[in-house]
Amino acid sequence: MFETRPIIALDFPDFDSVKAFLKKFPKGESLYVKIGMELYYACGAEIVSYVKSLGHSVFLDLKLHDIPNTVESAMKVLAKLGVDMTNVHAAGGVEMMAAAKRGFGDQGVLIAVTQLTSTSQEQMQDNQNIQTTLEESVRHYARKTAEAGLDGVVCSAHEVISIKDATSSNFVCLTPGIRPAGSEIGDQKRVMTPSQAKAAGSDYIVVGRPITQAQDPYQAYQAIKSDWNAAL
Repeated sequence: MFETRPIIALDFPDFDSVKAFLKKFPKGESLYVKIGMELYYACGAEIVSYVKSLGHSVFLDLKLHDIPNTVESAMKVLAKLGVDMTNVHAAGGVEMMAAAKRGFGDQGVLIAVTQLTSTSQEQMQDNQNIQTTLEESVRHYARKTAEAGLDGVVCSAHEVISIKDATSSNFVCLTPGIRPAGSEIGDQKRVMTPSQAKAAGSDYIVVGRPITQAQDPYQAYQAIKSDWNAAL
């Protein structure tokens, strides 16, 4: 399930910022964008409707994690928004993830977060008291996600090969923490360039600040898109 478009993280605080940013792209350019917590909580479902009305695909990144009944009910609401992809936390367990799948149905791609790409092994062991390696924790969550019937996981590009070995070649791996060569890594701990992520087997990549904070966002987007698709 390889997506040729990098997913742009619309990590903006308000509606006007999104509108101004999207105007920097040519009309008719179909983008794939991520709407995260900050923007969704600021603007609500209206931001999803607006972006969809422009012909763009939407990954609604809310990382649901609650009791199964609540997550299932919430997913029914998100499905009605027409989002193309959304996610839950794999730490919620198989029962919760299966409930999410029932709620979301076949609306789009449903994936789970394993370990955040900002999390180091030391932090995981100290803060979560998970005393395996980071890689084994991610593999375990991926296996449980597959068991629950979800399409794949959010993970670091460094973990894609291991995850697909633990699940299947068709198991979707969406990888944030993507940075062009030579750019700042910010608060991400485990990063790769677009071409490196492609070589590792990523199906989707998410890129934020290297595009949204670029002097010319469209040019930056095209460069990342070219690097991502270089091996096609």
